[in-house]
Amino acid sequence: MRNLLKSFDRFYLILIVLAAILMIPFLGSVHLFDWDEINFAESAREMIVTGDYLTVQIDFIPFWEKPPMFIWMQVLSMKIFGINEFAARFPNAICGIITLMILYGIGKRLIGSKFGLTWVMTFGGSVLPFFYFKSGIIDPWFNLFIFLGIYFFILYSRDDVGGRKWLQALLSGFFIGMGVLTKGPVAFLLFAITALVVLIIRRFRVKITVRNVVLFGIALTITGGLWFILQIAIGNYSIIVDFIEYQIRLFKTKDAGHGGFLLYHFVVLLAGVFPASVFAIPALQRTNGLSSYHQHFRMTMIILLITVLVVFTIVRTKIVHYSSLAYFPLSFLAATFIYQSFREEVKIKSWVNAILYPIGFIYGLAVLVLPYIDKFKERIIACGIIKDPFAMGNLQANVQWTGLEVLIGFLMIAAVLIFHFLRKKNIQVATISLFALVLVFVNLTILFVVPRIEGYSQRAAIEFFKELQGKDVYIQTLKYKSYAHYFYSQKQKPDNPLSYDTNWLLTGDIDRDAYFVVKIHRAKSILDEYPQLEVLYSKNGFVFMKRPSTPPQNDQ
Repeated sequence: MRNLLKSFDRFYLILIVLAAILMIPFLGSVHLFDWDEINFAESAREMIVTGDYLTVQIDFIPFWEKPPMFIWMQVLSMKIFGINEFAARFPNAICGIITLMILYGIGKRLIGSKFGLTWVMTFGGSVLPFFYFKSGIIDPWFNLFIFLGIYFFILYSRDDVGGRKWLQALLSGFFIGMGVLTKGPVAFLLFAITALVVLIIRRFRVKITVRNVVLFGIALTITGGLWFILQIAIGNYSIIVDFIEYQIRLFKTKDAGHGGFLLYHFVVLLAGVFPASVFAIPALQRTNGLSSYHQHFRMTMIILLITVLVVFTIVRTKIVHYSSLAYFPLSFLAATFIYQSFREEVKIKSWVNAILYPIGFIYGLAVLVLPYIDKFKERIIACGIIKDPFAMGNLQANVQWTGLEVLIGFLMIAAVLIFHFLRKKNIQVATISLFALVLVFVNLTILFVVPRIEGYSQRAAIEFFKELQGKDVYIQTLKYKSYAHYFYSQKQKPDNPLSYDTNWLLTGDIDRDAYFVVKIHRAKSILDEYPQLEVLYSKNGFVFMKRPSTPPQNDQ
């Protein structure tokens, strides 16, 4: 027992405690955001309402866009904490804790504890990687599963040690299968491209046996394919067809209007994974003094980074979190460079600072000016800069800023300045201070700024939906897509199939009151077409309408 305690690495316990303190509190402090956060949470809620845990549904209709793994996690969380924002986001907080422990463990095995902690710092202390652990989107778990699948492939393809290759192949297939079960076959696509390029560069000098390929395939099929097979077995073949068509549509079209310019994901990763992304750039250069395993790991991470960038540059649908798998290779490369700078093996060039400082200042200034935009919003609206009526309506929201929020912006600026003045005296203190202050900046932004932004963007609509909870009414949005009215009205499974017909709700003989929400720039055309609608009120860019139920006709 004494030997066991001596061998226990206290850093694991420290990481668990610190990560839990940073990631779990205040998860429910702001409403879920439309679309993605509410989308998954609503599917989890409907599983609980219907008791059907095999079928992913939205509005109690089979939903083919995502497999169920993450939604099952949310179901379990909601069973424990109730159907609310905290429960919807809790699985990703757990993912954050596990991810940081895994990065420390892999980094320690690769070089040592100091490198493991450096990797934890570059991942957890960057903007979007930490931010997503406080969210309710699907990607943190999806990315972790793919990364683990690639990690075990790295172990399998090492030529400097033996090891249980069959187990590494099995675990690689298992985790890629979990990725498929979480978000779909793109998990296998990203893995396959990365692995193939590694094998080509290695000139296929990796011992690949039929047994290990079969084990990989079995693990992948059982974990990744079982749900799809079950759907076919229970007669939901159309869901699989729709799912495949949706995946193809994401590649070929700007789905739901989410388009972007060619270098969209390059910019997103540079700014979003700040400051790790900046330190990762010099690490792309050839580096001497690394072990063969470290070189192999580094090469695979660079290939993974390029794969993510190329694939999602080709994909015409552009969404910020699509390239979030790149957080792993970026943070690894940053950790490699920073670790070497701590050992005085490399120096931070002036061009690195020339990228680092402006991005940090932009973050700080963006948060710093937000309260002043609200303060002068009447002048901003009056001068005609904003042309979008919906955006103007959003800006008119009565959001209370204390003025102290500017200190959060100053904190980011201070982080950059502290790094600048300390880097020549003590690069280790300077770098740790930078990442620590960025971490505090992101946490404070989530706690004090994001809820206020939500107050402009969607709160008026969500409060309206919450007021209708438990009422026997119909609720629908018009001319814009949303999942918020399902989740926040706690909609139950409809007993009248006609309720799915928007035209019937607007013109038919409805058996209960129908409520509608529309964005302000669409309101006039809708009222002209459906004069029977009664405007209840307009608030923050949304117009809320009602159509009373049709009185029953008395038989003569």
